[in-house]
Amino acid sequence: MTGEVALPAARSSVSHVIGASALGTLFEWYDFYLYGSLAGFIASHFFSAVNETTGFIFALATFAVGFIVRPVGALIFGRVGDLAGRKNTFLVTLALMGTSTFLVGILPGYDSIGIAAPLILVVLRILQGLAIGGEFAGAIIYVAEHAPADKRGLYTGFVPATAISGLLLSLIVIMATRVNMTPEAFADWGWRIPYLISIVLLGISLWIRLRLHESPVFLEMKETRALSTAPLAESFLRWQNLKIVLIALFGCVAGQAVVFYTGTVYAFNFLEHTARVDGLTAAVLFGCALVIGAPLILLFGWLSDRIGRKPIIIGSALLTVLFAFPLFKALVSAANPALAHAQESSPVIVSADIRECSPQFDPVGRKRFDASSCDIIKSFLAHESVNHETRPLQGPGPARLGIGAQMIVAPDPAGLGAGQRAAAIAEFQKQARLALDQAGYRAEADPQAIDRPRVIAILAMLVGLAAMGTGAYAAALVELFPARIRYSSLSFPQNFGNGWLGGLLPAVAFTIVAATGNIYAGLWYTVGVALLCVVVAVFTLPETRGRPIL
Repeated sequence: MTGEVALPAARSSVSHVIGASALGTLFEWYDFYLYGSLAGFIASHFFSAVNETTGFIFALATFAVGFIVRPVGALIFGRVGDLAGRKNTFLVTLALMGTSTFLVGILPGYDSIGIAAPLILVVLRILQGLAIGGEFAGAIIYVAEHAPADKRGLYTGFVPATAISGLLLSLIVIMATRVNMTPEAFADWGWRIPYLISIVLLGISLWIRLRLHESPVFLEMKETRALSTAPLAESFLRWQNLKIVLIALFGCVAGQAVVFYTGTVYAFNFLEHTARVDGLTAAVLFGCALVIGAPLILLFGWLSDRIGRKPIIIGSALLTVLFAFPLFKALVSAANPALAHAQESSPVIVSADIRECSPQFDPVGRKRFDASSCDIIKSFLAHESVNHETRPLQGPGPARLGIGAQMIVAPDPAGLGAGQRAAAIAEFQKQARLALDQAGYRAEADPQAIDRPRVIAILAMLVGLAAMGTGAYAAALVELFPARIRYSSLSFPQNFGNGWLGGLLPAVAFTIVAATGNIYAGLWYTVGVALLCVVVAVFTLPETRGRPIL
């Protein structure tokens, strides 16, 4: 056997393979990204029983559920792909994904069916996650097994490039829907329209995928009886293969995943919810950045065919370690100058007995943050998404909120009845809101003050960092594993890395922000995982460019 596989005349051309695989992936990831783009509306309709901050984190956590189960989907569909073939496997995953997405669009909210609404939503996200667990890996394997060795990076780059284009498509559909109705109508029911439209995309995607033929690599293994009879056992119970799985996960996928989700889903949510840019403007600005950034995946895929996969993968993670914090701080400055000025000129300081301060996240959504004066302040600041610092209180007494030169003493709930406590908290919040308004913290970003070219440039840089590693890693993963267990071996690190390390990133990052009060603190998660990837890749990740894949 050789590294190159000649395509039989009856088989599809490479361009048809790329087009069909990439378009199917685009539509499938359109479905998946809808949830992240509409997380705020999901929170208000399905998690309305808890406070707003916890509800938004719950919505992001439910988004992450789809990622958490991806490794399970990888094991299920990876085994099927190695035993039964690449094509039929990602036909099943596509149908499962599309159906689950459509059902989200018709699912009643919490106000209609109570706790059943978020529970059913979680089940649908689980089905979507299982489907994605088998889809993406199957697509890059299918393309790579048709591609010539010297163009494998470029050709496989089309799959993640169209995956990120799925995010762009979801934003376009969302924007088109929003501009044709009032904000109130969109918040009430209009957000469901992009989900309902997905049924049309599902039909197109299935028609495209049905026209594909099986991978020539898989057909040759089948004809020569070289298929694995136990791909999971061979992948994970033999050290020589398990070692490669671990290297792929921590030296390749981990960095790509956190950089990708930081530059896409997290950056978009940060722009809207932290920098306070209205949703439609944020979508337009981010859409422009995606138009610039998505083609860079192909550029870096092509470059990996010239200089190798390893330096590009390491470079993406290392540059993110160096520039994540400066880029996000610059994003606030460009998108909401008044907020950036307020942070510089009127810093918010909470002076309190640290022992009385609780992390502002309740995993069951039932805790009331009013048992101490510190919690009253921090709960308020978390709700308002205000960056602040906590310092030990000098001397006895209740906690104090400092906003620039202003100092507001929080009520001490000890000894107050329920009615008195509520009245005292309401009065404190009234004073605090007025002080924050005067300092420039609470206002939405002024549309006239947004430096749009600069915002787009910063977002494009973040997307570009994501594109760098994403363009090179697909081909590297395919080349790392032998063909007989490729689907199973590749799927697990791909989906564990992107499902757990990447998919959990928005929920983890915003939880860190809520707990610390620092709007940039969530980036430490990205920086830590990316730095780990750099270290592991430098010492263990082999260069795979030009390797035979059969």
